[in-house]
Amino acid sequence: MICFLTSCTVVPGTETLNPANHFIDEMRRCFPENCRALFICSDPDGHGTTDFFANSTKKGFDGAGFLFRRYIVLDGRNEQEAASLIRGSDFIMLAGGHVPTQNRFFERIGLRKLIQGFPGVIVGISAGTMNAADVVYAQPEAAGEAVDPGYKKFLTGLNLTKTMLLPHYQLVRNDVLDGLRLFEDITCPDSRGRTFYAIPDGSYLYIANGREELRGEAYAVSDGRISRIADEGDVLKM
Repeated sequence: MICFLTSCTVVPGTETLNPANHFIDEMRRCFPENCRALFICSDPDGHGTTDFFANSTKKGFDGAGFLFRRYIVLDGRNEQEAASLIRGSDFIMLAGGHVPTQNRFFERIGLRKLIQGFPGVIVGISAGTMNAADVVYAQPEAAGEAVDPGYKKFLTGLNLTKTMLLPHYQLVRNDVLDGLRLFEDITCPDSRGRTFYAIPDGSYLYIANGREELRGEAYAVSDGRISRIADEGDVLKM
């Protein structure tokens, strides 16, 4: 299994695959021949949104010369076929979206078990990247979540990595949610005794042959503090 756990696969605001930090070069080394791709949704009932982003993501890969022999979307319309669709694929994309919604769908189809030992390539995008962790930090994002005492911030993920990633850092670093600063008032206190890794679009976690490398600009959020640990172009062994 080879994983690319990204913040976003494309250049922000475009459908062009992002070459930053050798993402395209590394993908060329492992992209399967006659590739059979499976795009796994974030919202099993949001068919229109899922199809839009599935098609948009495909355009990015197509435009960079990565062609698919087959490209199937897995959501609520065909979830009963999840096991066979995964067995029949060698390239899996985990969509972006709302982390808890996607997490519930992953649990419903038993994806944590189905994906273990997958012999192909996995690409995580935003929420999909966050849900790839063993323990998922579901950073609040929707109105009301930050002040809801029943909101679960830590969930069981796919166990593709122990690393907890926070995507789109360049976009959300100064966000305010429910009157609270997303990082200073919510995420930093939640980091007591643990470490999150915040990455901007263009950075990603590369996993292959038992090793993990954080590629590109990255920040560690640990024990209540945020520190820059890598710059654009850097490779940080985890």
